[in-house]
Amino acid sequence: MNINFKFITVLLLIFCFAAVPIMIAGTAHSASLEEAIAQAPQGTEKGQIDPNGKPGYLGIPGGPQLNPIVGFLWAIWVGWIFSTVGAFGGIMAGVGHMTIYGLGSYAKTFKETAPGLNKTITDSIRVSNQWLVGTSALVSSFNYWKQKRLVASLGIFLGIGALLATLLVVYTSAGKISFSQYQGYFGLVVFIIGGFMVYEMTPKGQASKKAAKAAAKAFEEAAKAKVAIEDQGVKTSKWSLAETEISFFGQTFTFSPLWALAGGFFISALASFLGIGGGFLYVPFLTSVVGLPMFVVAGTSALSVLIGMIFAIFNFMVLKGVVVHWSLIGVELIGIFIGSMIGPRTGKYIPEKVLKGIFIVLALYIGLRYTLRGFFGIAML
Repeated sequence: MNINFKFITVLLLIFCFAAVPIMIAGTAHSASLEEAIAQAPQGTEKGQIDPNGKPGYLGIPGGPQLNPIVGFLWAIWVGWIFSTVGAFGGIMAGVGHMTIYGLGSYAKTFKETAPGLNKTITDSIRVSNQWLVGTSALVSSFNYWKQKRLVASLGIFLGIGALLATLLVVYTSAGKISFSQYQGYFGLVVFIIGGFMVYEMTPKGQASKKAAKAAAKAFEEAAKAKVAIEDQGVKTSKWSLAETEISFFGQTFTFSPLWALAGGFFISALASFLGIGGGFLYVPFLTSVVGLPMFVVAGTSALSVLIGMIFAIFNFMVLKGVVVHWSLIGVELIGIFIGSMIGPRTGKYIPEKVLKGIFIVLALYIGLRYTLRGFFGIAML
């Protein structure tokens, strides 16, 4: 059995073993949703449940009607952006669920009239985002592994750090966060990270990135010449808990697996709270702290996100009984798969500066938009 087959087999087994009890739990815990619906006032006004209305999102009478084609097309974009830059999958999934489908506005209508339903819908949005980014991370990890653009040991240690963090966040925030709070924190964190990445593009921020720049340049030249990039891909030359050394396109990089574990814990704690994959935090960590080029970062980030998402989804749905709209998730996962297969194949032809530029523009716009909307009620286009 070759190493590629071993790798994908392990990922699939982990995903399948986690998915079965998750799906069973998603059905078994629908009683909590029914209780939240029952406690909401009845009527046809905002913040009320129309008992005669057509079942919509989560089966709520009078709830939003979801167009599966929109979900499918948006999911392709989500899968592509995450698999290309190693980030923004969960954030873009959140934009789709909150804004394009209008689930955010719908949840807000129950803020005063039915706080329990408001928080139930909010948790459902968070977990729906995680399903999309987790699937994209699975597909992306395999594709980047085949191209030798993934540092498996680093991704695994970041992922291990995520396990305790996701459990902590589930028990401290599930059912306790209103949609306005979620939306505001969501935007604020993204905006701060975008600002940090702007600094990284300045001469001062680039001063300590000589090895990463040299490796990125060599990679770009190899991609243009259409030579086999796998020959100069990631190779581990030294491994220990104190220090691990890898090479990529003639450059050497070192990192501490223990520091990666600690970084994974804090990153995943914040990401799980926001209901997203954490790639937008893993990317700055891997480029700034570890010093890796973007062409390696995307795959490594995807593997870290995959581990965290499996356990975050399991904890939210099995341990806390959060439910999702399965018919929507099913269609979106098909789109995610398509987008995630395209990303690693097109991303290698995009210059590193452009990849970072995409990251920064999305972070600043999305961050500002949701910060203003969540905390101040100011709407941006």
